Amino acid sequence: MLKAVIVDDEPKAIQILSWELSSFKEDIEVIQTFNDADEAIRFINSNEFDCLFLDIEMPTIDGFQLLQQIDAQDFAIVITTAYNEYAIKALKSQAIDYLLKPIDSDDLADTITRVKKYFHKNSSKNKFDKILHSFNEKFDRRKITINTDGKLIFLEEGEILYVESDGNYCSIHTSSQKKIVVTKKLKEVNLLLPQDHFFRIHNSFIINLNKIKEFLKSDGYVILEGNYKIPVSRQKKADFLDKF
Repeated sequence: MLKAVIVDDEPKAIQILSWELSSFKEDIEVIQTFNDADEAIRFINSNEFDCLFLDIEMPTIDGFQLLQQIDAQDFAIVITTAYNEYAIKALKSQAIDYLLKPIDSDDLADTITRVKKYFHKNSSKNKFDKILHSFNEKFDRRKITINTDGKLIFLEEGEILYVESDGNYCSIHTSSQKKIVVTKKLKEVNLLLPQDHFFRIHNSFIINLNKIKEFLKSDGYVILEGNYKIPVSRQKKADFLDKF
């Protein structure tokens, strides 16, 4: 069951889309709706779900500006708009589909199929990662095994400083200033890392707890070895402090 969030400044549009989605209740469930962009941003940055139906034409903050304020996009994005001119820009924003208003039932069915395939593909891709995680846990906790670019990379725990999200990609930053790019979301990489030494301190960052030099409480940042400055999200601060 996919969990969906709808963001649209028009309550009537939310009502119509929610009603249309109720026809696919075995596949998708609307868990929250918003007609206020700021409220939507706060919810998205602190909750997990699978699909965001996002209107583009909204007052104050449009849909694309909203996406720029999201810490990490660990969900499928479907753009909803009355203007066909936004289609290309929607695809460039990593949206997997777009729906023209008024939304056609057949188009919505195709979109839900596309979202399901998107998650099935990612789920299949992660099966091997789970095997690697089991290997890491069972045989050698000092080694982190990363599957990327058609090869396996074996890293010592101490080599990894932090991991940074970039949408559907992540960059692993090492103490040798090497950056390893992997085609995985941050939550997928997090599964491969030992939870006693690594912590997701922000929706866009995982840090090696053994590499912390300073915690700037008033600014909300940690300083890692190499003087890397990483933000601590408000939602993660209490859990972070419990690590010490």
